[in-house]
Amino acid sequence: MKRWCQVLRSLVGLLVVGCGFALSAAEPGLVTLNNPQSVLSVTTAGGGIVEIRLKRNAVNPLNWTIHGLEPVEAGKPYLRGHFLCLDRWGAPSEAEAKRGVPFHGEAPRINGKLSRPPKTADKHQWLTMECRLPLAGLSVVRKITLARSSGVALVSETVTNDRKLGRIYNMVQHPSIAAPFLDDSTLVDSNATLGFSQEGDVPPGAGKASRWPQMVIGKQQVDLRRFRSTQSDGTIHDVSSFVFDSKTRNGWVTAANPKAKLLLGYIWDTGHYPWLNIWRHREDGRVKSRGLEFGTTGLHQPYSTLVAQGKIFDRPLYTFIDAGQSTTREYMVFVTELPTNYAGVQRLLVDDNNDELVLWERAPGKRRIRLPIDLPPASARR
Repeated sequence: MKRWCQVLRSLVGLLVVGCGFALSAAEPGLVTLNNPQSVLSVTTAGGGIVEIRLKRNAVNPLNWTIHGLEPVEAGKPYLRGHFLCLDRWGAPSEAEAKRGVPFHGEAPRINGKLSRPPKTADKHQWLTMECRLPLAGLSVVRKITLARSSGVALVSETVTNDRKLGRIYNMVQHPSIAAPFLDDSTLVDSNATLGFSQEGDVPPGAGKASRWPQMVIGKQQVDLRRFRSTQSDGTIHDVSSFVFDSKTRNGWVTAANPKAKLLLGYIWDTGHYPWLNIWRHREDGRVKSRGLEFGTTGLHQPYSTLVAQGKIFDRPLYTFIDAGQSTTREYMVFVTELPTNYAGVQRLLVDDNNDELVLWERAPGKRRIRLPIDLPPASARR
């Protein structure tokens, strides 16, 4: 799977339906990339990717919003769609919170700037956005490129430490799904391996690690592939965190809705993002939200706890950026149609020629989906 990140560039956006929220083409700060097959929308208010969908399918997997979970202030960015957690994942310390540090960091709470809008003359539509985090002392520049003819996009984000002192930080991608894409039939698959529940012992005792997709949540054994309203796992919110085999170069996660015949997927370099974190949320007994979160940490705690713990499963819980240093991480996001009665993804990779994604279906179907990666060469993407 060499050089997979050199072959992608696409994102989509236009319509958001679930969670009581709908996108408007006239929404301030909403920017859309288009190709003949797909659409991707991103908002400058908080930088969320708030839509990626196929033009022939009205369902938008990234229509989730924070409404109902925390207050939303008029005129201020709020958590929605796929947002970036930076400079942290989870809660600040009590002292940091008193000084204005928000949950999941500043990045999704700041109005960014569209520094390069998409242009009709673009062979592959692309944009760049940027923002500066005044409390964290970091800045981030994001480039999104949409493929010419498929629902595939490449997202590249460069973080810079603007201060004169090095610091630890974390960077977690937070795509969340909601109805109508999320329902009792939605299947989540990944090539993750060992994991633990944030609701249990952290880290788990010897021999008590779970293996994807199984997890002990509360006192119950849970299959994380399926999340159903008719079942109870004893919690309203829960988070489970997983790593990947040390020989696995690329991590991936997919969510498939067989009824809607639609799949959302992500693939990334495990050197960039060694953790996959699965969030689940029920409301009044009904399935409400799922987070497919991949990043540099797998522990949902303030930095004092992360530093004391250091590693879990021999994977770091934070990363470091020196004074004035910049570092770039990339991932690919994609949507594709599904055949009837799809059983979920067993295996996913970029083929040896770097020109298509190949998804192998789980039994009993065992069908293959081939998705073109129609992006510019690496030399043209800088």
